[in-house]
Formats: sequence, structure tokens, C-alpha cells
Amino acid sequence: MNIILKNGDKLELAANANALNAAQAISDGLARAAVAAKVNGKLQDLTAPLNDGDSLEIVTLKDKEGLEVYRHTCAHVLAQALKAVYPTCKLAIGPVIENGFYYDVDFKTPITMEDFAKVEAEMKKIIKSNLPIERFTMPREEAIALMSKFHENYKVELIQDLPAGEEISFYKQGTFTDLCRGPHLPSTGKIKAFKLVSIAGAYWRGDEKKKMLTRIYGTAFAKKEEMDEYFQMLEEAKKRDHIKLGKELKLFALMNEGKGFPFFLPNGMILKNTLIDYWRQIHRREGYVEVQTPIIMTRSLWENSGHWDHYKENMYTTKIDGEDCAVKPMNCPGGMLVYKISPHSYKDLPIRMGELGLVHRHEKSGQLHGLMRVRCFTQDDAHIFMTPDQIRSEIKGVVRLIDEVYTLFGFKYHVELSTRPDNSMGSDEDWEAATNALRAALDELNLPYSVNEGDGAFYGPKIDFHLEDSIKRTWQCGTIQLDFQMPQRFDLEYVGEDGQKHRPIMIHRVVFGSIERFIGILIEHYAGKFPVWLAPEQVKVLPVTDRAAEYAQKLVAEMTAMGLRASADLRKEKIGRKILDAELEKVPYKLIVGDKEVESLTVSVRRRGEGDIGAMEKDKFFEMVKDEEIKKTIF
Repeated sequence: MNIILKNGDKLELAANANALNAAQAISDGLARAAVAAKVNGKLQDLTAPLNDGDSLEIVTLKDKEGLEVYRHTCAHVLAQALKAVYPTCKLAIGPVIENGFYYDVDFKTPITMEDFAKVEAEMKKIIKSNLPIERFTMPREEAIALMSKFHENYKVELIQDLPAGEEISFYKQGTFTDLCRGPHLPSTGKIKAFKLVSIAGAYWRGDEKKKMLTRIYGTAFAKKEEMDEYFQMLEEAKKRDHIKLGKELKLFALMNEGKGFPFFLPNGMILKNTLIDYWRQIHRREGYVEVQTPIIMTRSLWENSGHWDHYKENMYTTKIDGEDCAVKPMNCPGGMLVYKISPHSYKDLPIRMGELGLVHRHEKSGQLHGLMRVRCFTQDDAHIFMTPDQIRSEIKGVVRLIDEVYTLFGFKYHVELSTRPDNSMGSDEDWEAATNALRAALDELNLPYSVNEGDGAFYGPKIDFHLEDSIKRTWQCGTIQLDFQMPQRFDLEYVGEDGQKHRPIMIHRVVFGSIERFIGILIEHYAGKFPVWLAPEQVKVLPVTDRAAEYAQKLVAEMTAMGLRASADLRKEKIGRKILDAELEKVPYKLIVGDKEVESLTVSVRRRGEGDIGAMEKDKFFEMVKDEEIKKTIF
């Protein structure tokens, strides 16, 4: 039989060959590296049989899916070890998560992280045994009987809830058998580096009315060196934690009186407003107009937009004058209404309409995290209304704008194209046209991208931008969503060159995403050491003695008049203490002034991260800092 490889070549194999046989036919090295396979686009075990005409892609640990298979197998090794060490424990679920895996377990006697050593020792024994991992299926009743025999009541419940006709598969390694869809590694011996990292409580199926289980988190990497780098990154991340730094730098506060609703302090407002000022500056340059729409609007609006069906569980609702209303979780329906206020001609388009809208979404308390996951945030939205022939140029314009912004902050990024999800609305033709338009724009820009199948918005496909920060973590921020649906639902129109009414196409897009979350990312990216243009305080003047206090205050007044943010530390403290405190506040520049500086009208300059850079004429220093602010220099 013939199978089709990823590059389009045909590979001839014997009948009943599997993916591993195919890898062996290609090269011994590929066979050794293989962990799974994509057969006709579906991820499967290497032992999955192939049929004539199948497309095949061999998956290794260099692939994202390969690392997920590796980590999922490690979760099964954890489960097997737990059953060996704690025979009475009952297993629930063990999925893969970012950078690792977890397993939810019901223990008769609670365990702690101090017990991890003996569990890890048992895992190492299982790995060293290099147990083959074998898949098999069973009819529903036999599957229930098998898990009942093992007293795994959580597995029985999972089987009972599977749809009729669903294939019920198990994986066996040695004497251990677990319910699982797979796929898995060929054997346990392929696991090279793992570690159990933490423990937490988790309700069965996330239901607070059900039993609290023990969730054991672990991580696994293809090489020990990669795992060591990961833990080094985690240590660095702790130092950069935005909640810790936000408190130390007096940027924001989190209070029980407003859970999920951060309080921005004066320093934080300087940072936030500076970002907003920059946003407005570049959007004016790019021909955007700015609008503001109401925070509360009627339920009928959200039903018309489709958000009520897709987001009502996350929306805050109220009644006004007896009518059901909702606090907006999105800005777009308000933008539709603004567009409809006036008639439009094709000559008016594109209309680039920006909005810094405050949106509210009900997040569960356990999901809240500093500024990264909140219940209200400012979304730097824009909605672009255009003709079909303007789609590519507008998308390319947005991509260039996003690239400019992320480059300014020092972020690398990668791009994903997300396609039609299961819960989408609209015709196949519209979805295909929208997706092809996004592809074409990315191709014309020669911008590399990966495809994230089925992860588009319910109204259209999207391009997502994933930032890489200074310690190589990724964050999804910017997005471009092409929407054929909402203009139809709101009956938007423009008069075309032919004098007839036409339906505009719309782009939803954000650059920062959530300004609050972006601030959290920036805090951690810079470790609180903001560049001059963003720093809440740019210069701290430190008089050595009281005799220099008046000069220090004059310096602050001159800088303030220039629009710089400066203050003087007039405390009766030794200069060493003042310098240390300013360093802890991460102020970019410290000016040491004593009798010599007063007499010569100079300043002794300390630059953050460099220390003493020498004496300068005060006016020359002012010009240098102002120039760095204007150029948005990063150091």
C-alpha cells in the first residue's frame, strides 16, 4: 500500500503496516525519535494501523503534540506509581497542561509534598522497567465491569457519561490499566526528565458540591537540561511576579472589598495613562476615530449580537425600568450601533473606529490572578468597517501596527491563524472567504504562522499574536478577527459605487488586549524596571546635605516644567540609604547633589543598572532624559 507523507511524497509499505513501520522505512533515526503520528490529521499511537492512501506525519518531541503525548504518558506513570504506593487511592483524571500535567486523586489519607520523594522513586522504577504501553478497547458494559473490579468509581462515572457509540479505550503498562483516549508513548522508558512540583485541592469535575480531590502537578521535558532551564525560569518569574512588584512599586492594590476589580494607585495610573496616551497617538496617526459606548445595554442587544448565547454565564445582569440589561463583556455591539447612526457611502470606508472600553466578565474567584485575570478591564478595541476589496490592506495595516507596538516594548512574537469553531454561526462560504482573506494577508506579509484549527471566534476566524517576554514565557495579547456575521445581524449597510446598498465587512482587533493585563505583562517583562518613558518616576534627586535641599527642589521644578516626572528625597537620611531606597523603587535616574553640584550647577548622575556615570551640566542631563522619553528608549 502507499501512504502520503507530509512533503507529498508517497511511501510504499506492506499491508497492515503501522506508523512506526513507516518511520523505520524512512530512517532509523526518525523511528528512534518518533513518539506518535498524525494519520489523516488525527493524532494517534505509533501502533495505529495504516490504510492505503492515508496521509502521515511522524510526530517527535520537537513537535508541540509530541511533547504533549510525552507529558500525558508521564501522568499515567504518576498514576501507576500512586497506585503502587497508595493502593487504596482512586484515580480521577490526568490531563496535560502547559509545561506539564496533573492527576486528580482521591486519597484515604491526605498526602503532602513531603511524600513526593517516594512517589518519584516509584515513577523512576516504572520508567527504568521500560514497560510497553498497549492500547485496547472494550464495549461499554465490559469497560464498566473492568473499572468496577479495580474500584475506580470515578472512571466508571466517566464511562457512563460517554455518548452512546463512543469508542472506549484503555492503556496498559505492566500491571496497570487506565481509561484514556491517548495517544501515548510506545513505552515508559522513553521518559527522560520529570519532576512533581506542587499539590492542590480540586473539586471533582469542577463542581463545588462534589468531593474535593487532591491534584498533583508535575512537569516533564525531553532532556534534563531543558527541565533545569524551566525551573530557572520559574525562579526568575517569582522575582518578577507582578503582584509582588505591583505592591512594592505602589502601582495597584487587590482588596477583598473588590475581588477581581483592581485598585490603581497614583504610580499605576501614570503607567496606565502613559500607555493610553501612546495608544491614542499611534491611532490618530493611522486614521482611527475614537468613540465611547455605554457600559450597560439591553439584553435584546446582546441577543442580537450572539453574545447572550455564548457569554451569558460570564455576564453581569440587571434590570433598568423593568427591562433586562447586561453590563458589557465586549465593546463590539456598541460599535455596531454607532456605525448605524449615520448613512455611509463606499467613499467613507474604511472607517477605523477605536474604543478604550471598560468591560466586565464574571470570572470564578479561583481563576482570578492579579492583573492577569480580572473581572473588569479596559479593552483597547477597534472595529474597522470596510468593503470586501479593502480586507487585505486593512489586515496588513493592523499587523504592521501591532508589530510596531510589540517591537517598541522589546517583545518577540509568533502568530497563529485560528479557524472555524464548532459553536460558530454563519455560512460555509463566508467562513471560507474570511479565512482565505486572513491567510492571504499573512502570506503577502511573509509572516510565518501556525494554524490553530477550530479556535476562532464564534463569528469569524482570527489571527492571534503570542508575545515572548524577557524570560521566554508566551502571552496571547493582540488579535485580529474578521467578521462577516455581525454586520448581517445588525443590518449594517453602505451605498456602493453602483448606487446599491451593500453589507460592510468588519475587523475586530486589539493591540494590548486588556490594558490591565498588558501592564501585568510589562511589569514582569521589565522586572519592574520600566524604561524612562513608562516609569512612574523618572528621576529622583538626592541631596547629600540640607544645604543642597533648595537646589534639589529647583531641579525638580525645572524637570516638572519640561514634563518630566521627578521628585526630591529630602529625608534626613544618609546618602547611601537614599540611593538604596531609590534603587529599590527602580527609578531610572538618581541625581546626587551636594555643595560641589550646587556651586557648579551640575548633577552627579547614577543610571539604573550602571551605577555612577559621572557629573553632567544639569541642562544637558534634562535634554538627555527628555530625548530618551521622546524616543521611548529601553534600558
